[in-house]
Amino acid sequence: MTITVYSKPACVQCTATTRALEASGLSFEVVDLTGDADAMTRVTELGYRQAPVVIAGESHWAGFRPDLIAGLA
Repeated sequence: MTITVYSKPACVQCTATTRALEASGLSFEVVDLTGDADAMTRVTELGYRQAPVVIAGESHWAGFRPDLIAGLA
């Protein structure tokens, strides 16, 4: 399963999300929303207005969600 974290600089929830993914031993890609207009369009089309946005396979969510991260491990 591919995990992508759409993030922005100096985002506390983004940092917490990537740390939790690392602690769970999951591999993921981080995409900076401030430098990628296509990524920003993708997450806004999904209805999200906050970072991070995590897309893991068919699932996606916004914000720091340790419960959902634990379900991926």
